[in-house]
Formats: sequence, structure tokens, C-alpha cells
Amino acid sequence: MLVPLKLNFREGSLQSRVFKVLKDQRWHCRKCEYPGIPIEQFAGGGGIQGLQRGTRSRVGLVIESANRSCTKCGSTRHDRWTGETRAANAASGIAPKLAARILAHFDYVDVIEERKRPAHELVIDHKLPMERWGSTEEPNESDMSEEEIGQKFQLLKKDAAGNHNLLKSRACERCVANGQRGTPFGINYFYVGDDKWPKGVLERGPSAESGCVGCGWYDFDKWRTGLNGLLEKKR
Repeated sequence: MLVPLKLNFREGSLQSRVFKVLKDQRWHCRKCEYPGIPIEQFAGGGGIQGLQRGTRSRVGLVIESANRSCTKCGSTRHDRWTGETRAANAASGIAPKLAARILAHFDYVDVIEERKRPAHELVIDHKLPMERWGSTEEPNESDMSEEEIGQKFQLLKKDAAGNHNLLKSRACERCVANGQRGTPFGINYFYVGDDKWPKGVLERGPSAESGCVGCGWYDFDKWRTGLNGLLEKKR
């Protein structure tokens, strides 16, 4: 049974187009059931993830994804809206003044390659991934302290050669799905814990952050420092 639900979508937006397909609560093939929408756009914040997260004015949707057989394409990725909703899990946004302060705090240097870059090649990344928040983010005050900026954010690159923010997002999605913590660039090292999500730690909400500590995607600078320290001891 379809659930009557008022959702605020911008007319013609990617989310509105994807939801028009999913609203019947049946399984839909990503490859052939979304006419005019490139398949690579589904997973990001503009598509499935955005629908799942919700916004400050719209609830999130419970969407299942799985590999299923398609009569036209064979085995492909499918998605289905269950008809259920959940509390929004959306970012509050970063005001231009705060964004400028964050970029300056890190001296415009991306944390992974340690290269100074122009602002348009940098993404301000929340260390704690949105998938773990469990609720809409509290407002990011423009006058937050330098210490808070260092604790909450890091800079990742996004240029023609690669998008580290996307790599992190995919790793965090897998971790949420199966409890397998990320290994940046295939390096199986954790400065706290191991490759399994810690037992007894909630998967979402403020306390979930303790489960991310030790993963390189969570804090790449601490991860690199810990790894270099380990290598130094073995010399």
C-alpha cells in the first residue's frame, strides 16, 4: 500500500526524478528504469543518498539496494523504497565566512596528498560521515573555535585526477552496510582498533564517532602519523 506523503522536491531535480520511479515501492533496475538519468549519478547526495538522508524540511526515506536479476540487463543494482521514512540526517550547511576560516585553518592543503590547492579543488569534509550522524546536524556557527574546526573537519581533494571525498563516501557506505571499516588505498592499518566496527558501539548518533576513531578515512592526518610511527619503530 502506498503511503500518502508530502515531500518537498525542487521541480526537475535529480531527487524528484528518482523518486518518481521509486514511489511505487517496487524494485527498480538502475541501468534501464531511469530514462535520461546517467547511472553514475544515482548513488550520490543528489540521488539515492540524498533521498535517504532527507533535508531540514523533508524526512529521509528508507531505501533498500541489492543486486537482482533484470529481464533486460541481467544482474544489476536495484533499489526499492520500503514506504517507510526516518528522521532527516542532513548537513546544516557551512556559511561562506566559516568555509573561508576552515580553508585558512588548514592552509588550503588537502590532507591526503598534502598539496596546497585552490579552493575549487578542495572539499570541506566532516570527519564523522553523514551516514553515522543519526539526525540533522546542529548549525555550524561561523565563530566556532580553531580547535573545533580541527576536530570536526579535514580537507579532501576533488580535481580532474580524482575525488577523495567520493572514495571516503563509498568506504563509509560499505562500513555502515557490513561493519567492515575502511582501508585507504588498500592499507590495512588502524591507529585505534582493527578493521571491524567495535562491538557495543551504536551505528548512528553522537556516540557512533568512537567507532570511527582509528580509521584513516575518519582522520587521515592521525592515521598517517600513527602509520609512520609504526614504521619508525620497525627500523
